[in-house]
Amino acid sequence: MDDHVKRMLRREILLARGKLTADDVRESATALAGRALALPELAHARTVAAYVSVGSEPGTPALLDALRARGVRVLLPALLPDNDLDWGPYTGEGSLARVRHGGGRMTLLEPSGERLGPDAVTGADAVLLPGLAVDARGMRLGRGGGSYDRVLARLERSGAHPALVVLLYDPEVLERVPEEPHDRPVHAVVTPSGVRRFG
Repeated sequence: MDDHVKRMLRREILLARGKLTADDVRESATALAGRALALPELAHARTVAAYVSVGSEPGTPALLDALRARGVRVLLPALLPDNDLDWGPYTGEGSLARVRHGGGRMTLLEPSGERLGPDAVTGADAVLLPGLAVDARGMRLGRGGGSYDRVLARLERSGAHPALVVLLYDPEVLERVPEEPHDRPVHAVVTPSGVRRFG
């Protein structure tokens, strides 16, 4: 039942995102960067694990560059064949490479330099998670690939407790999303209009 609900919800949100113009995405990204940079969790972070947004995802490039300008070490994911994530340092736009996955169906921007291994994320003070929705309890709806479920499980196993922050558009903060036993709540959601924290 939940699987069906999740699929429908994902489709609905991706459809709405698909209707956004490049200007919508750009303006939202600027607002998101401003809000996220004001978060104490990011203001005091020395290392932030983030990701490069693609298409109509809530935009991260302005935020990544602002974090770097602050002297923060930014780690970005590289998708492994088993859907786990390796990590590499972000040193500016020139350090990104377009990588095709899934038989060319999906192109991601990934760090082109050294790989630090899947455990590198355990050294981050904050982790920015992609998502499609979050609910009033802080439960996040991902895209269904399971990559970030592995990241969260790895953090838990290692005893690391970074701040978990998801970046979304305003309509994607919902009353409730379906959850599974392994799902972990995030600490905060940042949208263009504000920040919401979860206890």
